[in-house]
Amino acid sequence: MNHDQLNDLLTRLCAGQISQGEVVDQLRRLPVESFTEAQLDHHRCLRTGIPEIIFGQSKTADQIQAIIERMHARRSVILATRVDNDKAEKICKALPYLHYDPIARLLIGNQEYAPTIEVQGEIVLVTAGSSDLPIAEEARLTLELFGHPTKQIYDSGVAGIHRILGQTKTLQQAAAIIVIAGMEGALPSVVAGLTDAPVIGVPTSVGYGTGAGGFSALLGMLNSCSPGLAVVNIDNGFGAACMAAAINRIRS
Repeated sequence: MNHDQLNDLLTRLCAGQISQGEVVDQLRRLPVESFTEAQLDHHRCLRTGIPEIIFGQSKTADQIQAIIERMHARRSVILATRVDNDKAEKICKALPYLHYDPIARLLIGNQEYAPTIEVQGEIVLVTAGSSDLPIAEEARLTLELFGHPTKQIYDSGVAGIHRILGQTKTLQQAAAIIVIAGMEGALPSVVAGLTDAPVIGVPTSVGYGTGAGGFSALLGMLNSCSPGLAVVNIDNGFGAACMAAAINRIRS
């Protein structure tokens, strides 16, 4: 349940369109619905502004489906991350109201129940290379599901630095910026030196041997001398999206 749904419930109660008992019945399941596969935190969107999300990587298709079915019944926005193609095919066959993005590896549904929010502006997503696209798309689709407008500047790494320098105006107009880069992870430092917007660096596991699965990029970003740069974990496009959403959302 989000703020819009709670306000609608209380409005209908005041208008006599729903009984007090029906309201109590809906609210009594907040904050947690417990069942075999999970304990769903239906109160999370009211509490934090970000709904309950399913991390699908280590779950079976049956477990993910069971959770989604309960979220769908409660009119909750549905987002499952890190779902591979085989799981997605099985789940979408059973639940045709879902959409699967194979690049971002996201299952999405109930977009119409996404919370209505006010935002400061546009969130710009920047990638160093096309190999970083899956993480960028995970962040972009998450943000758009949460109601945040985005703009993309992809394949603009430091090997051809004129590409990102040519986007300085766009970077300076952003409310927040997510920069996704592997290899040595230098791009977030460059971007943070071009704008006063908060910059969120996402190191990716793209790179050769001494890249160590993204650790070189992570350490490079953490050791940046550019102010205004924060860093999330390796390949964590979803976490970067949540941080950018918190920055961009105007709290009432």
